[in-house]
Amino acid sequence: MTGSGEKRIVVAAPRGYCAGVDRAVVTVEKALEHYGAPVYVRKQIVHNKHVVETLTERGAIFVEELDEVPEGSITVFSAHGVSPMVHAEAKRRVLQTIDATCPLVTKVHKEAQRFAAEDLTILLIGHAGHEEVEGTAGEAPERTILVQSPADAETVEVPDPDRVAWLSQTTLSVDETMQIVRRLKERFPNLIDPPSDDICYATTNRQAAVKQIAEHSDLMIVVGSANSSNSVRLVEVALDAGAKAAHRVDHANEIDPAWLEGVSSVGVTSGASVPEVLVEGVIARLAEDGFNDVVEERLTEENLTFALPPELRKAVRSGAAKR
Repeated sequence: MTGSGEKRIVVAAPRGYCAGVDRAVVTVEKALEHYGAPVYVRKQIVHNKHVVETLTERGAIFVEELDEVPEGSITVFSAHGVSPMVHAEAKRRVLQTIDATCPLVTKVHKEAQRFAAEDLTILLIGHAGHEEVEGTAGEAPERTILVQSPADAETVEVPDPDRVAWLSQTTLSVDETMQIVRRLKERFPNLIDPPSDDICYATTNRQAAVKQIAEHSDLMIVVGSANSSNSVRLVEVALDAGAKAAHRVDHANEIDPAWLEGVSSVGVTSGASVPEVLVEGVIARLAEDGFNDVVEERLTEENLTFALPPELRKAVRSGAAKR
């Protein structure tokens, strides 16, 4: 993307869909193609309003809990993961499940299982009520304590200070998470780290890409939904990195003209669950106000991909049970 003009847009890269989100969305699309509508999805497949609305139009039915799903139905678990209790409920109701949990979230679940088997207390850094946190905590609810903030790190109490490990939600602010971990390690010197960083590569890359352009932006616009943790974090990261102002929008029509007054440089990015068409819409909307010089600043290339869930691949390969 290139151009010339006084008013400038700098588009961060990487942005938008990560490998886990792409896999989850394609999972629902392929399930609809193979089985036909309806396909039920527990919770939002990914935290993006546009994606959910588009899949709903194609025949996906989004539910909060499995008791809303008719017995025996095709049911997809969202990218955020579910607890063992949800898997057990699905089995009891004879649901044909397709697990679209991001493999990087599954990794955190396996770490929770291992730490629990070693009789460690797990300090789970994350946000209460987020589906990913509920799923991870559900692996060992009796051994898991949620730590939501640096303030929590100051006060959390554990049964044995020498037998503690930490895990984190994959979509948090990298800087704040490390601040929390540093304080926990001061209080619990024998705190055990996960084998590898829990915050996913896409979250880390998108935050770093925003830092790269925020300091030189009069305004940062983050495309993403209000319930998207990684999108909300991008607004916070932009402000911390020096952006004069930063706002999150679901769609270009949410841009307030007042935001653009006196602005000559706008940075644009999107959360990991946002399709590129929504970013293109924001750029087109800004062009209406004379922002015609559009450049992309790329921090790094991403080439990770994940295979579709094995139960879906097997069904498609065998031509099994089309309804």
